[in-house]
Amino acid sequence: MTHNIYIYMLIMALVTYLIRVLPLTLIRKEITNTFIRSFLYYVPYVTLAAMTFPAMMDATDSPVAGAIAFIFAIILAWKGASLFVVSVLACIMVFVIELMPFIH
Repeated sequence: MTHNIYIYMLIMALVTYLIRVLPLTLIRKEITNTFIRSFLYYVPYVTLAAMTFPAMMDATDSPVAGAIAFIFAIILAWKGASLFVVSVLACIMVFVIELMPFIH
């Protein structure tokens, strides 16, 4: 069984390495396709959202508090607040909501 784990780890390392190195070696000229450029522009934001959203729901005592803070954070970001302000105020919102006895 332990032998298979090392094989799996090697395959994962190779796949991760190839995903990061192949675009650097294969694409030499500037990307002019607007669809691909816009796709690549939004990839970091989508990845961050995909990692952050489930953590927001699981990190709180109540998923309702996480959902309300998430909506509050979206509104703050939409209004132009900085990332630091959005994160701090969303944390404060979760804290305040979890103090309410009817949320649990």
